[in-house]
Amino acid sequence: MEFVDSPWFLPVAGLFAGIALGFAARRQHFCTMAALERHWYAGDSRGLKTWVLAAAVALMLTQILAAAGYADIGQSFYLTSRFGWTGSIIGGLAFGFGMALVGTCGFGALVRTGGGSLRSLVVLMVLGLSALAAQRGLVALGRVQFVDNFALDLSAHGGQSLGALASSWAGADLNAAVAATAALSLLAWVFSDRGFLKERGAILSSIIIGAVIAFGWIATSLAAQHSFEPVQVEAASFVVPVADTFLQFITYTGTLPDYGVGLVVGVVIGAAACAMTRKDVRWEACDDARELGRHLSGGFLMGAGGVFAMGCTIGQGISAVSVLAISAPLVMASIALGARMGLSYLIEGSPFAVFRATHSEPAE
Repeated sequence: MEFVDSPWFLPVAGLFAGIALGFAARRQHFCTMAALERHWYAGDSRGLKTWVLAAAVALMLTQILAAAGYADIGQSFYLTSRFGWTGSIIGGLAFGFGMALVGTCGFGALVRTGGGSLRSLVVLMVLGLSALAAQRGLVALGRVQFVDNFALDLSAHGGQSLGALASSWAGADLNAAVAATAALSLLAWVFSDRGFLKERGAILSSIIIGAVIAFGWIATSLAAQHSFEPVQVEAASFVVPVADTFLQFITYTGTLPDYGVGLVVGVVIGAAACAMTRKDVRWEACDDARELGRHLSGGFLMGAGGVFAMGCTIGQGISAVSVLAISAPLVMASIALGARMGLSYLIEGSPFAVFRATHSEPAE
């Protein structure tokens, strides 16, 4: 346990977790945007089921570890007493739209960067800068006005956990029941398609990704217990940590990187290792100014939107799900709607074309 007391414990733990995460994601082509696109336009739900299974695995492992006292998920910022519901919607829509413009999320951009995509590196730089602007710059003024000022105080109900809310309303401890119901519901949907049982690579990747999320809760909880300095208890998110990583490279304050920075660097290394072993490294850049503009816009929307929503497709879609945060379904529904609108804009020229198509189907 001596290494847990070391200031290097968090970045090293994050580095190794990120390597596993990046390698698994690159090998299986794990990408939320691609999964949604195939689900909507090709009727292929395998990618979406892989993502949902990863969330289910993370949920089960995290709740077991929390019940056993190994993960202090109550310290997670996903479970604070103030629920910024407007940020979940506005930020989710912005993040999803930006994700469609880029073709992937922040996590996917890291994985692609590991494979030689310079386009994704540009996206990450803009994402990091816009995340900083939404945290402490001009964009933060809008966040305070439209998110912080409308946040709901749920402290009387035990916070943002679905288990805590259900327990408060029922007057009994329903945390375990809510967690079990949520996990079984996700698993039932994933394996309702018996053919998915044959997707061994996808299932293995989901288990690895879910286990890495649970590991993050353990590692940061241990560090928080042994450190004399404040430690953020977290699992994985790829918006603010991307900004923190760039700050670590361009400034020197004497402060060592945290778990999130180690995770970001690890994902790139893991994805690069996978790409090299599979001889899949390709240097890619934007083809023209129009494509570059789309990536710049998408990166900005994902960075600012991710801060407003307090997470991304991994942060809210898996990490927040693992602690049963009430924000997770709202943010993910908003991201999905934003992505669908973004695809409508790219394909049909209008973000609202998807609604017209839905309501103007010809009668038989």
